[in-house]
Amino acid sequence: MLEGVPSRTALGVARRRAAHQLLDDHPLVLNDPLAVPILGPGAADRIRANAEKDRQPFSLAMRAFVVARSRYAEDHLYQAVLKNVRQYVVLGAGLDTFAYRNPLSAEQLRVYEVDHAATQQWKRRLLASANIRVPRTLAFASVDFERQTLEEGLAAAGFCSEQPAFFSWLGVTPYLTLKAFRSTLRFIASRPPGTGVTFEYAMPRESLTFQGKLALDLIAARVEKAGEPFRLFFTPEQMRDELDDAGFSTVEGLSCREINVRYFQGRRDGLRLYGEAAKLTTAWV
Repeated sequence: MLEGVPSRTALGVARRRAAHQLLDDHPLVLNDPLAVPILGPGAADRIRANAEKDRQPFSLAMRAFVVARSRYAEDHLYQAVLKNVRQYVVLGAGLDTFAYRNPLSAEQLRVYEVDHAATQQWKRRLLASANIRVPRTLAFASVDFERQTLEEGLAAAGFCSEQPAFFSWLGVTPYLTLKAFRSTLRFIASRPPGTGVTFEYAMPRESLTFQGKLALDLIAARVEKAGEPFRLFFTPEQMRDELDDAGFSTVEGLSCREINVRYFQGRRDGLRLYGEAAKLTTAWV
């Protein structure tokens, strides 16, 4: 992140979620009626005008991963709620819209959006412009993951550390230092039993196939140009060691093939993942 500048990659992710609503076949993998409005006037026309490019294989695969990881996190969130978890923390929230389409009451689920102050200020301007109401079930927590502890930021927003919580941590870990990653992971693992987290991580370049390396190089070049370069990579074995060391008791990992089976089986719009450059994981305390 550049100091005082909202995340450019967050805008790209939001645009892919919006394109899914407009360009892909129904049923949608992620049904998000606010994904287009939050981008402002003319967003739908701009996305439709770029539809040919967005239907190219690379764009389809990128969009598939963006919507699959959000759907996967929300699926696990609802499992947590059924087990009486009443707090949801969206780490690196960007332009995520769950808090604004959350059907649950404040007594059923309190949502905390965690991000850099500049990104949150930008998001709040977009919300106001789109007449999207900030619900009383939501609290903003401004945290710089490299300079401030997550515990401090959440406490200031009213988070109850004595109660379990579910965390989504999407589109964040590849940009962190190992120190910041471990600090956040151990904070989550130190929460009460019933706490869980869904996140994705990037695979090391040397572990990928030739096509996987090409895809990673293309994505890495784009985010570096945006001022937000990739810095952190793990193999599945390394990630399992990190989760074990942090103290998680139950771990689920999904490969791209398994994501395709779960979310994209039988689709005719070409929406699917290719290669193994990233993995989805959910871990429980």
